[in-house]
Amino acid sequence: MIIDAHQHFWRISRGDYSWMDDSVAPIRHDLLPPDLHPIARRNGITGTVLVQAAPTLAETEFLLSLADSAPLVRGVVGWIDLTGDVPEQLAQLSHPALRGVRPMLQDIADEDWVLRADVIDGLDKVARAGLRLDALITPRHLRNIDQLARRLPDLQIVVDHCAKPDFDGAAPSSDWQVGIKALARHPQVSCKLSGLANEYGEGWSAETLAGVFDHVLSCFGPDRLMWGSDWPVLNLAGDYDQWLQAAQNLASGLSEHERNQLFSNTATTVYGLDN
Repeated sequence: MIIDAHQHFWRISRGDYSWMDDSVAPIRHDLLPPDLHPIARRNGITGTVLVQAAPTLAETEFLLSLADSAPLVRGVVGWIDLTGDVPEQLAQLSHPALRGVRPMLQDIADEDWVLRADVIDGLDKVARAGLRLDALITPRHLRNIDQLARRLPDLQIVVDHCAKPDFDGAAPSSDWQVGIKALARHPQVSCKLSGLANEYGEGWSAETLAGVFDHVLSCFGPDRLMWGSDWPVLNLAGDYDQWLQAAQNLASGLSEHERNQLFSNTATTVYGLDN
């Protein structure tokens, strides 16, 4: 049993995917549950966490509607305006599949935005509603997410894509290593082993990504580390089967219990997928 803790669907005609320029042309077409189902079946995927790909309430409503008709989707991480009326938006989005929210921090020019008083207040309301924050960040955000975790200890934070490490040759940068270690000191912070093929680029393999895996595993441990595909963005750098096999190779030295945590139980616990 494997839980994919990070995947996307989109319908291009919805028109709010502003990041989909020519650089992502190979995936700039509709990708919906029927496209993932055969891939999931052959890889033993029993559930997924579906994550937003556009910064609109309409996107979140779209994803929640997909969850109604796609049993594979066990939870949804959507988007809300954290500077707006958070309780009103959450009431509008009321749905048992909603598990968290994700502001697209990597696309916000002001890297201190997440520490603004109105954003902190919005995230406090998210935490009080029992939801999580998915942190779509790069290494430049690590210090601010560390501060956020200090200010809101009741907010569960899930770091997407291992915070997109900068690779210096085949090794992640020292700044990333220090920032990840600091974040992992907060017990409410967990991390997704996802997105690394795209970050490394051409020539990625289990071997080239071993340094990142070893570091996040040593910092977070298997109880706060979860595997995700980042499909279909993954298709720009490889494919689902290839990335899952690489992750399983990376984890081959773990005990059965630890592998179960990484590939299923951590995501189930952190996102409350059994609730």
